[in-house]
Amino acid sequence: MKRDRISGWVIGLGSILLVGGALTAPAAAPAAPQSGIDQASTGQVTGKVFFKGEAPKLATIMMDQDPVCASEHGAPVRVEDGAVNSDGTLPNVFVYVKSGAEKDTFPTPAQPVVLDQRGCVYVPHVLGVMVGQPLKVISSDPTTHNVHVMSKVNRDWNQSQTPGAAPLIRKFSKAEIMIPVKCNQHPWMTAYIGVTSNPLYAVTGTDGAFTIKGVPPGTYTIGAWTATFGTREQTVTVSARGSETADFTFGAGQ
Repeated sequence: MKRDRISGWVIGLGSILLVGGALTAPAAAPAAPQSGIDQASTGQVTGKVFFKGEAPKLATIMMDQDPVCASEHGAPVRVEDGAVNSDGTLPNVFVYVKSGAEKDTFPTPAQPVVLDQRGCVYVPHVLGVMVGQPLKVISSDPTTHNVHVMSKVNRDWNQSQTPGAAPLIRKFSKAEIMIPVKCNQHPWMTAYIGVTSNPLYAVTGTDGAFTIKGVPPGTYTIGAWTATFGTREQTVTVSARGSETADFTFGAGQ
């Protein structure tokens, strides 16, 4: 483990010196030269998240307080927390490597993760971002929003965003699962951000499925978080170029 971490630092240092023209960078895996991870040997974790029992009845969001919001929807809008897919699976589940990846170093993506305000709803409802990676908050709505990121480990921030305003760009300095986001102008608007120390996470969609790619060989604790039904975790061992399954079940008696 120590050799892997030290190797990661040497590669990073070599890259910096190479830019200055002083040294030649050491050999590294082509897919991720800063991490020291052999991308050709990585595997994946796939699975589905199921719900057992009677699905909750979702409340209708009343947007009448802002005519702009109300006019953007031709049909009733339901709250997303507690939603169950028609096939009995769960959307908006944040599935991530909770532990086991500490031995590896992962490069921080420069590409921002985007959170949009569209139809007076946060899109996506659940998202992930790495420590140090930019979060870009934009608004597609012709009304004023107030973005309140309610961190407990990271710094809490709260800023208004008028129509046509520039995106809000922020970074998180520490891992935190999960951070609620609210709009003080429109109290029904809610999102959740998972801040991780690695890129090994996914969010389930309308089929309840997830795939976490690029997982180095090793044993990991996989966590599954929901806004309504709690959390679950299980242990998996990923072999080189292997694919492991981790299904989760939430609901009555689970």
